[in-house]
Amino acid sequence: MKSIDIMGVPVSTVNHSQIPLIIDDFMNECQCNLIMTPNPEMVMEAQKNEALMKALHASDLVLADGIGLVIASKIKRKGIKERVTGIDTMDQILSYCHLHNKKIFLLGGKPGTCEQAALNINQKYANIEIVGTHHGYFENSETEEMIKMINLSEADALFAGLGFPKQEIWISENQHRFTCKLAMGVGGSLDVYAGNVKRAPLIFQKTGLEWFYRLIKEPWRVKRMAVLPQFLWEVLWR
Repeated sequence: MKSIDIMGVPVSTVNHSQIPLIIDDFMNECQCNLIMTPNPEMVMEAQKNEALMKALHASDLVLADGIGLVIASKIKRKGIKERVTGIDTMDQILSYCHLHNKKIFLLGGKPGTCEQAALNINQKYANIEIVGTHHGYFENSETEEMIKMINLSEADALFAGLGFPKQEIWISENQHRFTCKLAMGVGGSLDVYAGNVKRAPLIFQKTGLEWFYRLIKEPWRVKRMAVLPQFLWEVLWR
């Protein structure tokens, strides 16, 4: 898979139509493959967070989740043509698991979030076996127990919604210990599947303005959103 460099982060140039084939390849390999979905905020954090940058480089598939990465690619003429969002990719993986009777493990969010997400996922994808759920509030000292739980479940795919950069660093550091075929950092997607958070209307998704919709709904995000112009400025002058 071809990737380009955006401020030191290797971002794949794949599009939505290629994701099912990649998922199929991952599911038929022996090792656990990692999927990460950076946005400008994550790329900026990686400039000062060595563990996060290392995790992104160790990932098997790094997708351009944020519209800022697509804009940066166009500025530098590097070849990313569209966003490939984390939640859309998660849905493609769930669709694959439904068609092939695969098992999944949901990890993250507040207590009860994964359980509700599991119920909603099974309503849409009845053939998926959800073999485990656990909230994201566990200590580092509990990592050994958590990995054992995931492996004993015999899950084919792990969705970790621990928030960045924790989820990226955590699944990367433990990649060699997972027996699942795929592990993905999914951020707040578990809250969307649980029904706790509404995704932006389709018009916002298609125009790359999901960030603006979230800002309207959650004004406290303004400080986080301010990283976008800083990111584009950095890209322009590198």
